[in-house]
Amino acid sequence: RGGREAFFVCCGAEAEHRLKMASGCVGLGGGVRALARTARGALAEWVAAVTTTGGLLHHHHRQHQSHRRRRDFSSGGGPQDPVPIYGTGSSPKSHGARRVTTRSLVRKHRKGEKITVITAYDYPQAKQVDIAGADVVLVGDSAGMVVHGYDTTLPLTLEETLSHCRAAARGVTRALCVGDLPFGCYEASVAAAVESSVRVMKEGAMDAVKMETMNAGRVALARGVVEAGVAVMGHVGLTPQAVSVLGGFRSLGKSAREAEEVYDLALSLQDAGCFSVVLECIPSELAAAITEALDIPTIGIGSGPDTSGQVLVYHDMLGMLSHPHHESVTPKFAKRYAEIGKIAHQGLQTFCQEVRAGAFPCREYSPYAMTHAEREALAKRLRGRGHARAGQMLEDFSTSS
Repeated sequence: RGGREAFFVCCGAEAEHRLKMASGCVGLGGGVRALARTARGALAEWVAAVTTTGGLLHHHHRQHQSHRRRRDFSSGGGPQDPVPIYGTGSSPKSHGARRVTTRSLVRKHRKGEKITVITAYDYPQAKQVDIAGADVVLVGDSAGMVVHGYDTTLPLTLEETLSHCRAAARGVTRALCVGDLPFGCYEASVAAAVESSVRVMKEGAMDAVKMETMNAGRVALARGVVEAGVAVMGHVGLTPQAVSVLGGFRSLGKSAREAEEVYDLALSLQDAGCFSVVLECIPSELAAAITEALDIPTIGIGSGPDTSGQVLVYHDMLGMLSHPHHESVTPKFAKRYAEIGKIAHQGLQTFCQEVRAGAFPCREYSPYAMTHAEREALAKRLRGRGHARAGQMLEDFSTSS
């Protein structure tokens, strides 16, 4: 009905003429023709009302012109985003809050405001990151190392990634959700990259995907995904999925030749349509030069202070894991803002000690109980079934309480 009404607003008398033709079509029964005549009269009256001076169409036209005159302009010189047509953000996950979008990130970048990105891999982590005010929740393939316990990110599968994405998405109402494309699910072709990206968007409920880029071929993949309608965050410098080729996790861009290659890749990703680029473990001066050259935001990790924003891994920045294996893979650039691992270790250890000593649970943490009469009735039933020891236990319990 809404589409039909819009048609009549646009077409006016032509719409009425078509209704007349429809009501006289050969093969229509009398009842249908009567319905058509009724509809024709009602809609013709409505069309006349909205198309005449002072009608609804004229009123909305004046409102639209007034709105255009009132539009503000951002510091960048262009118009600000109008009120969204369908909801309030790039994702339908929440229409009740003002969501971060790729466009709002670009506006923030143009204003010189720093962008904050934190990884999360499940509902409670994403909820915490979102409430803390981070702009972007990144469901990274780093889950392979900090959640699944692998030495690299390579073993993580797309199916595992999708599970993490879905869990994290349910915890976010404001931040932009970006899902990593794990190793092995997109490198073969543009078609493979598009297919995996679409799955991350549809099945993982993400707003965008991130792709590691170490050569021109990967840039072509990013371009193909963007052209397919998926927002892409690029990633240059140290690309952990290329650990086999790189011969380990090492900083890139220390030589002039290598630095120029990283620089050119970042420019190519912007040309391919990426909305931002992660710069990982490259020299600070190279990151500053790339940030200066690009119009899109750069997100640094171990690349100095002059990028448009910063990203850290949730487990690293909060000191979630303090065992020797994790300590050995925690990067030097990851500042710890808390020691959650140590606090968790102390709490878990205390629990084990209290259980062994019989101190937990005490009466305070045993809130459920039967009435005295019900306990006596159960004890009698159990003794009648030959369960004398259990019945005695209930009687003793009644005496002690």
